[in-house]
Amino acid sequence: MNFMGNLQQLGRAVMLPMTVLPAAAICMSLAQLPWDAAGMPAMAEYLRIAGRSLFLFLPYLFAAGVAWGTSSNGGAASLSALAGMFIYSGIVQSSGYDIEPTVLIGALIGMLSGYSYERFKSIRLPESIQFFGGPRFVPLFVSFVCILFSLLMVAAAPSLSRALLWLGDVVASAGGFGVFLYGFLHRILVVFGLHHLLNHVFWFQVGGYRMDEGTMVYGDLPRFFAGDPTAGAFMAGLYPTMMFALPAIALAIIQEAREDLKPKIKRTFLSAALASFLTGVSEPVEFAFLFVAPYLFVIHSVLSGLIMWIVYELGIRHGFSFSGGAIDYVINMHLATKGWLLLPLGIVVFLLYYGLFRWAIRRFQIPTPGREEGSALDEWAGDIPYRAPLILQAIGGKENLETLEACITRLRIKVRNDKLLDTAALRDLGAAGVIRLGGGNVQVVFGTFSELIREEMLKTMQRDRAQVLFSSPVQGRMIPLDEVPDPIFAGKLVGDGAAFLPERGELVAPVKGEVILLYPTMHAVGLRTPEGLEVLMHIGIDTSALDGYFHAAVKEGDAVIPGQLLISFDIQRLRKTGKSLATPMLITNPQLVRSWGFGPFKSVKRGQTAVMSVMLRESKDSQVGGKRS
Repeated sequence: MNFMGNLQQLGRAVMLPMTVLPAAAICMSLAQLPWDAAGMPAMAEYLRIAGRSLFLFLPYLFAAGVAWGTSSNGGAASLSALAGMFIYSGIVQSSGYDIEPTVLIGALIGMLSGYSYERFKSIRLPESIQFFGGPRFVPLFVSFVCILFSLLMVAAAPSLSRALLWLGDVVASAGGFGVFLYGFLHRILVVFGLHHLLNHVFWFQVGGYRMDEGTMVYGDLPRFFAGDPTAGAFMAGLYPTMMFALPAIALAIIQEAREDLKPKIKRTFLSAALASFLTGVSEPVEFAFLFVAPYLFVIHSVLSGLIMWIVYELGIRHGFSFSGGAIDYVINMHLATKGWLLLPLGIVVFLLYYGLFRWAIRRFQIPTPGREEGSALDEWAGDIPYRAPLILQAIGGKENLETLEACITRLRIKVRNDKLLDTAALRDLGAAGVIRLGGGNVQVVFGTFSELIREEMLKTMQRDRAQVLFSSPVQGRMIPLDEVPDPIFAGKLVGDGAAFLPERGELVAPVKGEVILLYPTMHAVGLRTPEGLEVLMHIGIDTSALDGYFHAAVKEGDAVIPGQLLISFDIQRLRKTGKSLATPMLITNPQLVRSWGFGPFKSVKRGQTAVMSVMLRESKDSQVGGKRS
């Protein structure tokens, strides 16, 4: 794995243990409710202890989470990491020095455990001690390293503790400019999915605060929840961007969309705007203009940094457990300083962003979604179980996949051959962006669907039955078969499938196969796939007597691949005949099919992957054969 690939994996691993922080924030917020009036006076203290306990044991959570995220066997690596943390904690706390386990130590031991598992999981020892070989060697190795590391920390930790406090003072001495620089870099690193690494430094390492009971906590986020009034400088400024700036961009994109596409774009981007406003998930909106106008994203990054600087100078301090959305804003308002000022500031930010983006999109003709057909972030129609196999196909199939992970907003994968990656198909399937990091490491941004998509892809890879995916044979609109104006086709008497209304005079192969039938007038063609499916495509209704309208690019016996031209036809001349252009695509031996899946019935491009999916029966269930149509 190359350097960027390692960073990608580490970024996801660091994000994993942060998923427990909302529970801590909610517990501490619920502790503020009037439990005395409800007759449960002890509940407030219990909730406060629950929240603080999660922060107290955060280093252990990071050790386990990072180990899980950097290894192929999360359970074994996490157990090794926890063993290492117990050893470290026991040694340093018995040393007599005022040393507390920190998130940084937890992350380091987690990385040690994860990478040690990958390095030593197959180690072979002499036969007499092979019991300690393989995966069982990992906790032994980690424990031994942690003993040495702990002894080193006993000698060096006091100096390191002072260094962390000094680093916090240095960053604080930079004032608003330091906060601006963080805000700018944070947005830039979102592109590569590496912003979690930057956050880890500022949210969990920089600055220290001693709580009432004497425990030291480090980092902007734990200090904020521990009650440090100076904490929150590296979080508060993200609220205006997430709650106001990104929804303003979404509204500008909606307003600048073509009128015929505006309803679809409105549904998509209102959902994206709401996700950003409530939870701070920004990628669905940001990736809508990142690739078509990267200079605009740089301006957005600079503005985000400036907003954080202004928030800092106004003395606003606010924090969150997950991200800068409205839910965290409300839940943690009781710990904030001047938090209410974020609302009027946010309104100003909304107006600024809305005006800027509407002007830029119109002035520079930026092809944001809705300004051209087939733009990124096409609406999600159909369900994730249907799309997951198509996404797997678009990344080259399971044979091309080395690793498959997901964080909150993106799939993080490594492929054997990135040339097999079909970026256009991934965009048609709803990807907001595809980022190639080199060395086969790729990120595919699907927003909050990503983790569900990963689970469905894993299920697809575990299935034994064969699946055949069909691409669109024409450019036009896909319709259900029962809408074809012919009782034979609509009644599925010839076979089952879907139909299309072509806009161009070209019919291409929807699947790999062999041409087994070409009608004399060339208005219809039949294919047989390697799995034995027989596929009939019939251009128009009642067109069998129209000689000279159709021209074949193949002959019977030819092998074809998806997207290969089969027949060209004079579509304008066909329209003048008054006959329907409905073009059925049928499987004429449907007894081979166990189940069917259809993509959304809407506009499609020629060769678009994939508009229909069938799961074949197992051989013992199949009725081999079928008549040629």
